[in-house]
Amino acid sequence: MKHISIAQVLQLHNKMIQETGGDDGIRDHALLESALYNALSTFDGEELYPGIEEKCANVCFCIVKNHPFVDGNKRMGLFIMLILLEYNGVVLKYEQNELINLGLGIADSSCNQEYIIDWVKLHEI
Repeated sequence: MKHISIAQVLQLHNKMIQETGGDDGIRDHALLESALYNALSTFDGEELYPGIEEKCANVCFCIVKNHPFVDGNKRMGLFIMLILLEYNGVVLKYEQNELINLGLGIADSSCNQEYIIDWVKLHEI
């Protein structure tokens, strides 16, 4: 899987905050690192998230739930997921309100990681 660095994510967060508003800054660097690299975890030599969709959904979920940023965690979780999917050759087609509802659902715990994976696969073109 092609991945994204913490420095790149921080630059994207800064740009997103400039464009859409909110407070810039990272609340907890370790939580951001954990959110980005958890998707690469293995157990007993097996990947816990074997597919691109699973890895990207995990990154999204962890950013939204870990709250590594002062502001914009839902936006960044979704944004980084979309970037990673496209970077790895997965293109989605969706309506903006579907993406907003996904982010809100992750935040209020009505959408788990399996739901995100299913959502991604449903919107693949």
